[in-house]
This record gives sequence, structure tokens and C-alpha cells, in this order.
Amino acid sequence: MLEPFGSPEIFAYIVLPILIFLARICDVTLGTIRVIFISKGIRYLAPIIGFFEVIIWLLAIGQVMNNLTNIASYLAYGAGFAAGTYIGMVIEEKISIGLVIVRIITPDDPAPLLSCLRSRDYGVTSVDGTGKVGPVKVIFTIVRRQDLSRVIAIIKQFNPKAFYSVEEVKSVAAGVIPGQYSHGVFSWLDSLRFSRK
Repeated sequence: MLEPFGSPEIFAYIVLPILIFLARICDVTLGTIRVIFISKGIRYLAPIIGFFEVIIWLLAIGQVMNNLTNIASYLAYGAGFAAGTYIGMVIEEKISIGLVIVRIITPDDPAPLLSCLRSRDYGVTSVDGTGKVGPVKVIFTIVRRQDLSRVIAIIKQFNPKAFYSVEEVKSVAAGVIPGQYSHGVFSWLDSLRFSRK
């Protein structure tokens, strides 16, 4: 009777490690996304993702425990963890869920920058401040993460020497956020937030 995959050695040292590697990629990717969803207040999806994550993990660790003398399984397990972490971060970056606050500090006249941001329906607040070398304007705006690159491009266009910082925002109570109710591929996730007021 022919052994599946040719021989037990091929299965043990090639097929099984590949399966463990792929399983680890899946469960760690799901785990990374689950943690990101929890941190962003999307709590309906996190338990569902966690269910599939732990089932896949049990299958992977079960195969490793059944083959304790197989070094290839250990290597595949570790490599799958590393690859899954990276893939999870890439996926999270691509779907760009959530809101960020952009703080801009500039000693230059901010009027053109403010005018451009407001013309594109971004809510903007500006206050006077004092920096190391004199008076500055401090500008705040909250935008969707997927719009961040556009906002940074506007900042560089109008105030290329401005200092800016970006922080995650878990929830907002009110404000002007362009496209907040758009129907993009992942915008429906906003409706799953508990923490959003």
C-alpha cells in the first residue's frame, strides 16, 4: 500500500512542517488582528476571531506535541509565528481602521493650511502657543486613518517645515470627520464599536 505523500519521511519533514507553518501564520495573523480590534473598540468581532484563532492554534500545537523529536516542526512553528505577526500588521495597515489625531505645530502663517483642510471638510482647531524660538500655532484635527496620508501631504504642501505628530483615538463624542458615514470596504466596522459615543 502506497504511503500518502510518498513516504513517512517526506510527510514528517516536509508536509507536516509546511502545514504547521501555515496554521501558525493563520492563528497569529488572527491574533494580531484580534488585539488591534480590541484596542480600537471593535469588540463584536474580537471574540469570533479569537474562537478561530485558538482552534487553529490547538491543531498546530497538537501536531508539534505529537512529533516532539521532529526539529522541522519546531522550526516551522517559530517561522509561522514570525510570519503571522508580520502579515497581521500588514493587513491591519491595509484596512486602516479607526481614527487618529494629528497635531501640527508651525511658526509660519497657518492660514493656507487651515483653509485647505477646512475646504476638504476636515474639522480643525487652532490655538496660539509659544515654542523655543517664539510664537507658534498649534493645529488639531481628527481624521480617519485611511485619510492620514492625504492630510500629511497637505501639511507638507503648505507648511513643509511644520512639526506634526499622530496618535490613535479610541473614541470621539462629536466633531467633523469627513467620510465618517461612507460605505467603503471596512467602514461598516465603525458601526460595531461599543466605545464610540
